[in-house]
Parts: sequence; structure tokens; C-alpha cells
Amino acid sequence: MIIGVLNQKGGVGKTTLSLNLASAYADEGRKVLLVDADPQGSSLRWSSARAEGLAPLFPVVGMAKPSISRELPVMAKDYDVVVVDGAPRVSELGRAAIMASDMVLMPVQPSPFDIWATEDTVQLIREAQHFKPSLIAAFAVNRKIANTAIGRDVLDAFAEADFPVLKAQVTQRVLYAESAMQGLSVVEVARYGDAAREIRKLAAEIRRFAGEERKAA
Repeated sequence: MIIGVLNQKGGVGKTTLSLNLASAYADEGRKVLLVDADPQGSSLRWSSARAEGLAPLFPVVGMAKPSISRELPVMAKDYDVVVVDGAPRVSELGRAAIMASDMVLMPVQPSPFDIWATEDTVQLIREAQHFKPSLIAAFAVNRKIANTAIGRDVLDAFAEADFPVLKAQVTQRVLYAESAMQGLSVVEVARYGDAAREIRKLAAEIRRFAGEERKAA
């Protein structure tokens, strides 16, 4: 399965979510590949920050080029799960990453501005589905502020959205930044902590969602 993590709005925690989801799947014993399709190369920099001698959980490769839509499906055959850290902004790279994916996960912060800003990404996915009807998509609430009304009400705000919102939500936590600085994930730093629990829950829901959507198709 190729999971493209994309949102044309920057600052939604796309890279953080990508690398931590990849880590959660690797921790389950799956063969995982993380693809950095963002010209900024944040996932590649995260990988290079890992301490020398500490074996990586999975390979990270750069593929910020339009040919990703052709090359990645071939490469993905050697892996159980491929997570794509996609490019922000409406661009040829974004379109190509969407076409390469089996599922597009759109991280959004629980803010009306972030919700409104998803329209361009949704449009790109709708266009891609004309050429790839099997493509599925969902929103994931990221960087939720705990115990706030806007965090609790975000599902209502998406009531009219084109795609479903996954129930598992990821809370804003300092641990995400602290672990990333070391080239690590929250699953590695605090295996049984709240952050790791949330990421595992989201990873499991993505698998279920993808399986259910494929059966429905």
C-alpha cells in the first residue's frame, strides 16, 4: 500500500506525521519505505540526523520529481507499506505524488483556516480519481490542542467534506519535535507513551479504512 501524505497548505505537520506513521508500521514488523517527495527534503534531513551506528527502522529515499507516479508503484512492490511525504502547494509534484498513491491522507489542524485550505488538495484528488478510480482519501486531524472546544468540534466542521475524517486524532506534543531532532520517532523514544499510542491508533485505522474501501469498490 502506498500512502501519500499531502496537503497543499504548509505547516500542518505533514513530515512529522509521515515519518511517525512509517515508524509505527515498521514497529509492527512490516517492510516499510519512506519517500521524500518534497523539494525541501525534510524527511531526508530527519534520516540523516540519526546517530551514527543506530540502525534505521526503514530506508528513506528522495523522489521529488514528476516521474514518481511511474517509478514508485514499481519500487513499492518490494515493500508492505510505502509512506510518501508529499510536496506542499498545488504543483506538478503534488499531482504526481497523488497519482502514485493508493490512498491520500490529508493532515489538517483543527482550525477553520486549515479546513478551508483543503479545497485545492481535494480538487487534485478528485481530478486524479478520474484517471485512477481506485484512489481513496481521508483527512487526519493533526496537532490537536488537548481539551479545547475547537479540537472536539472539528469532526462537525468536516460534516460536508468530500472525504471522511479518520477518528484517530494526533495531539500537539513537544515529543514530536524532540524526537525528530535526533532522527528518531515517538515510537522509538517513548514506546508506550501517549504520542506513540496515538500514532499506532492512526496507523491501524488507516489500514482498516484502506481495506474497507477496497472491499466496497
